[in-house]
Amino acid sequence: MFKKILVANRGEIACRVIKTARKMGIATVAVYSDADRNALHVRMADEAVFIGPAPANQSYIVIDKIIEAVRQTGAEAVHPGYGFLSENRKFAAALEAEGVVFIGPPSGAIEAMGDKITSKKIAQEAGVSTVPGYMGLIEDADEAVKISQQVGYPVMIKASAGGGGKGMRIAWNDAEAREGFQSSKNEAASSFGDDRIFIEKFVTQPRHIEIQVLADKHGNTLYLHERECSIQRRNQKVIEEAPSPFLDADTRKAMGEQACALARAVGYTSAGTVEFIVDGARNFYFLEMNTRLQVEHPVTELITGVDIVEQMIRVAAGKALPFKQSDLKINGWAMECRLYAEDPYRGFLPSIGRLTRYRPPVEGKTIGGGIVRNDTGVYEGGEISMYYDPMIAKLCTWAPTRGEAIEEMRLALDTFEVEGIGHNLPFVDAVMDHPRFISGNITTAFIAEEYPDGFIGATLAPELTRRIAAACAAMNRVAEIRRTRISGTLGNHERRVGEDWVVLLQGVEYAVRISADHEGSTVHFTDGAVRVTSDWVPGRPLARLMVDGKPLVLKVGKIPSGLRIRTRGADFKVQVRTPRQAELARLMFEKLPPDTSRFLLCPMPGLIVKISVEEGQEVHEGQALATVEAMKMENILKAERKGVVKKITAKPGASLKVDEIIMEFE
Repeated sequence: MFKKILVANRGEIACRVIKTARKMGIATVAVYSDADRNALHVRMADEAVFIGPAPANQSYIVIDKIIEAVRQTGAEAVHPGYGFLSENRKFAAALEAEGVVFIGPPSGAIEAMGDKITSKKIAQEAGVSTVPGYMGLIEDADEAVKISQQVGYPVMIKASAGGGGKGMRIAWNDAEAREGFQSSKNEAASSFGDDRIFIEKFVTQPRHIEIQVLADKHGNTLYLHERECSIQRRNQKVIEEAPSPFLDADTRKAMGEQACALARAVGYTSAGTVEFIVDGARNFYFLEMNTRLQVEHPVTELITGVDIVEQMIRVAAGKALPFKQSDLKINGWAMECRLYAEDPYRGFLPSIGRLTRYRPPVEGKTIGGGIVRNDTGVYEGGEISMYYDPMIAKLCTWAPTRGEAIEEMRLALDTFEVEGIGHNLPFVDAVMDHPRFISGNITTAFIAEEYPDGFIGATLAPELTRRIAAACAAMNRVAEIRRTRISGTLGNHERRVGEDWVVLLQGVEYAVRISADHEGSTVHFTDGAVRVTSDWVPGRPLARLMVDGKPLVLKVGKIPSGLRIRTRGADFKVQVRTPRQAELARLMFEKLPPDTSRFLLCPMPGLIVKISVEEGQEVHEGQALATVEAMKMENILKAERKGVVKKITAKPGASLKVDEIIMEFE
């Protein structure tokens, strides 16, 4: 077995590999850029080597710099994680020439299957059903439009060397094909150093289901069942689960056997994933093979008990897989939510900055009998950089059934505290409560169909709203008692905390009366009473309560005359007033936000790549105005309505903050 390995990656996946290596008694080497000097993976590793400036194309994907780090430290093997150089044949070959083991498949398999165009041709030759498309290289946007017309809209424009949703666009017409081709090409070049693009038919209403495979150097190729990855945004997976709620045993077996046959056809070893599109009749079509560890591998580990990273290291060291296909049973259900530094209230645009508060839920067994796991690469006080993928963490839960796994995830998300940046935690929390997701009736179009106008926060069910109202009334009483003690006495009489209150939240008003004892509070509504118990004290940002005998977790902030509450994807103000205060509040005017409709504001911290219009130019609804790049993704800002450009204040190459003015309209 190896004594020392180098992890050629960063963030949560580098931390994940280091954990398993440590468990196996293997020393680790981290590499880091200027932006990652104080990163968690650097702190966790036994050694760390500086490899250059922050941009990945000057550090993490420069093969010579990784090779030099290997030489400096004497590492015997390299684990590439995912992304960066993980599917780069030249990198695997360079390590081989150096006499260093690549913890992944042979370079020939990477070349055959890591390239999406080549892999599709091999799959077709092997008799695997594939999605119709054009497998040749595409020279320019004009050719992309012509091919798209031949394939038939809608089409998927994809980077040949891509992954993780980078370099992918869906086009429904000629204009989108032209625009999508250039954006995909640019993203592919900056993310993978390879700007080749291909086009295939976009299958509407599909489910994205993938098979995890493991193969050793002794002729053993196995599948670790499937993962459902249909909850996606811009082709980037957001929520995954294992197994799929859609597959039956026969389809699962057929997909698994086909995935293994494909792996054997290219002499594959190590861990890999064969991705399929599955239609409503359970017909499945090969999409691509990822010749690396997948982001969502933890859910497979949770239902099989197999440490996939450990098996990758063992296989690379020449060991045989220690189990057979018949040993790989499905045990329970696992969920994964990807926590991204993307603000769902701003169209999921990237958010950067300092994590002023980062308190994930406690990992391990839960009171409900489930398991919580959080794979992360950040810490409280750390910085989220604009240079890399926006992932903060992967929160996973396991339970015996799908319903129980969802409930464990709800509680875990509600207890996950993240402050200082925009993040998608409220969104994934809302999805966990969505009736369609709960039913398992999901496709890759779920987010587009259920949130067509973007995410503006969840609207809670009346039963939950009532429980929150009771909780807030009880918490307000505790805060009022604290205030009376701080303010002291008035004369010889201590200020008395009243029993009658009016609670206003999400447009609903509740008149309540509170009776309290040493155990908790009973909140009386006009049509019944609710029992509330908790050890919450004012100033604590997380409240764990029992309301009507059920657990309720609330993120709590203080506002005038009430509380700011966040839970289950909702973020709202709760006003708790005396009856007289509530009566007067109804007479107050609502303050309106300032009018910014005359300005194009930068929606995220990022780099202005292109200004597409000039001062004095008339623009039309939907016309491209500017392109902003952040976290390796290009974002095209378009006109919301017809107008004339009065003034352009930003220039290409400028780095802007959120809400900085790019241009003004007449």
